Amino acid sequence: MILLCTTFALIGLIMINVPIAIAIGVVATAGFALTVGPASLYDVAIALYAGATKFPLIAIPLFILAGNLMNTSGISARLITFVTALIGFVRGGLGMVNIGVSMVFAEISGSAVADVAATGTVLIPEMKKRGYSRTLAAAITSSSASLAIIIPPSIPMILYGAIAEVSVLKLFVAGIIPGVMGGGLLMLVTYILAVRYDLPRAEGFDLCHVWDTFKKAFWALLMPVIILGGIFSGLVTATEGAGLAVVAALLIGLFIYRDLDLRVLHRAMLDGVSQTGVVMLLVATSAALGLFLTQAQVPQQLAAQITGMTTNPLIVLALLNLLLLVLGMFLHGAAAIILVMPVVMPLVNAVGIDPIHFGIMVTLNLAIGQQTPPVASVLITSCSIARAGIWETSRANLPFIGVLAFILLLVTYVPAVSLSLTELVK
Repeated sequence: MILLCTTFALIGLIMINVPIAIAIGVVATAGFALTVGPASLYDVAIALYAGATKFPLIAIPLFILAGNLMNTSGISARLITFVTALIGFVRGGLGMVNIGVSMVFAEISGSAVADVAATGTVLIPEMKKRGYSRTLAAAITSSSASLAIIIPPSIPMILYGAIAEVSVLKLFVAGIIPGVMGGGLLMLVTYILAVRYDLPRAEGFDLCHVWDTFKKAFWALLMPVIILGGIFSGLVTATEGAGLAVVAALLIGLFIYRDLDLRVLHRAMLDGVSQTGVVMLLVATSAALGLFLTQAQVPQQLAAQITGMTTNPLIVLALLNLLLLVLGMFLHGAAAIILVMPVVMPLVNAVGIDPIHFGIMVTLNLAIGQQTPPVASVLITSCSIARAGIWETSRANLPFIGVLAFILLLVTYVPAVSLSLTELVK
């Protein structure tokens, strides 16, 4: 009953355009006040503070800032030029370039919105010039950008790891195979559509040009090596790796490429602060709501009800996927993770599902949610850049969403796809 009332209250507030973070905070505060009493508001304040001050969460503003610095310091442009020279000669190569750049960018920013903003502003106009429809250009850019939360480092994985209290490093490692498979299949679909619509090649293959663009993009390509190498080798934590990403972007932008000046740096930092404020307010208020639901025994009751119906992990996984897919259509990734994880983790543990395996499932569900209206934050950003209609782009995006859904099913029912590499991590 409490979960039902909480859900309806949240939906009602969101429907009247109350910001999601504020709606969550209002419902949590009202829940404490009505069920425990005014004295419990002290617990709300403590939960708000504690929820937003966990050490792994420091990585979020740092990765956001690193992504903004890449966008403004010439790093993204050089990556695009190099990947275009490398695979642009294939039919539909510019679409594949889009996907390839997103995969590289994903290894630095961890944010799909930052990815689509960086690649879309450069590639979408070029794709339209070369015969891609605006809807197809927007669809390819949007779907490939969601690889940024599957391929490590990933901001949603950091959030999940902090809430589920599991190793963020293992989550990062578990995302490698699904992310690379997703990128490869997206390229395959792009090639098939390019043949169908007779799309042109971006440019001929010239080994000298590849070498020249590689030299110019060398320091940009070195960034993911430094960041992921430091994290996977154990030299730095995921949080410290985020700080390393910022330092690397600053040094490369200021002293090597010299495209980053104080004015541009100031704008990038302001954008980072704005984006961070939105995410961290969600984190804080959702922590308060999670505490209220936990004290009301809602997660335990939900777990008991579902395990009373079935203890088959395969059926439970299907039900959880359905829940996450629906929520992903209406909630931003951070809100979905922070709202749902405290409720479902007791169930996940009760039926013996590996929390690392489940974390990759959650991330893939959120990647699909970024492409499915009405919220669809990444799709909307891509459509805005391409000046394309959301619903028309959604139709063009169906084959690419199908790829993400296939990877989700594969990861769900073949756990080795995500867990095989985690055995190499202590």
